[in-house]
This record gives sequence, structure tokens and C-alpha cells, in this order.
Amino acid sequence: MARSAVESATRDRLLAAAMDIFAAKGYHGAIVDDIVAASRTSKGAFYHYFPSKQGIFLTLMGELAAAVEGGVEAAIEAESGGGALAKVEAALRVVLETAAARRDLVKILLVEAVGLGPTLEWKRLEIHARFAGLIQRHLDRAVVDGAIPAQDTALAAQAWIGALNEVITQWLMANGGDLSARLPGLQALLLRSIGAPR
Repeated sequence: MARSAVESATRDRLLAAAMDIFAAKGYHGAIVDDIVAASRTSKGAFYHYFPSKQGIFLTLMGELAAAVEGGVEAAIEAESGGGALAKVEAALRVVLETAAARRDLVKILLVEAVGLGPTLEWKRLEIHARFAGLIQRHLDRAVVDGAIPAQDTALAAQAWIGALNEVITQWLMANGGDLSARLPGLQALLLRSIGAPR
């Protein structure tokens, strides 16, 4: 196996172990030694890839954001013929599907990252702003297409992020259930909030 593949596998093991440890113990309860032991690596390997516990936590947050954003963009791109509103609906579906599939990472982002200091809070807010911008772009397109009335799409996007955040957080705190079952009601509510036709 090539050295780069070995290094990649080591980094991936550290990230997988960190996700499990943070999900089980929370940010404050987790220590680097826990991550090293769970990954069956060494402290040297840990510090080769990450500067600190906060560094690996930020990496996990970034990976979740990239996974959701990539999935949303792919769903939007694949949605053809339905117009801007169909693309927005596809994006909502992907967000909930990704949250259900990557529960531990979502818990880290939405529950563990809250109140952990300015650096982690800034990263969390940056991720929220990225998603709000993504939603806003497609709401703007829906306005241009005449699918929804002219409105403050930035405010609507922020409200949608807040609603998604709350629905997913409540699902996490209730320890599961079928998150996708909430999609029809949430979708209807959000589309109604922007004046979309039934």
C-alpha cells in the first residue's frame, strides 16, 4: 500500500474514532487519549494530522457541512423540469436524509458545538450562513421564475435554517425515530411560509 493511502487510512480512523467519542462523551468529556485509543493509533499520529482536540472537532464539523452541501447541490442539479421550487424541495429532502444517515456528525454540529467558545461558535455560524446562502439562491430563482411572490429571501432562508435546525435537534434529543416522516409536514409548512402554491 502506498504511503499516502496509509496516511489517509490513519487520518480516517482518527476522524471516525473522534466522531464516536464526541458523540458518546460530548466535547468536554472527550480527551485526545480516548480518540487515540479508539482509533488504535498514536498520539504522534493524532498530532501529525490535527493540532488539538478542537482541531479535529472543527474538521468533523467541516466534513458534515461538505457532505450536506454536496448532497444538496447534487439533488438540485438532478432535479430537472420541476423549476426552482422542485429544486428547493429536493434540497430539503437531502438535508433530512443526510441528517438521518450521519446522526453522530449532526449531533456534533447541532448539539455539541453550541456554547463551546468563539472559534467553534464561529464555525457553526459559518456553516449555517453557507446553507442559508444556498437556500436563498434557489428562493431568488423561484421569485424570478414567478413560482413565489417577491420577498426578502435572505430572511426566509434564515427562517428555514432555524426551522431545520429545530426539527433535527428535537429529533436528536428524542433519540431517533423516522426523521424522513417529518418531511411532508415540514415541507408544506416551509413552502407555505414563502407563499408557494400548493
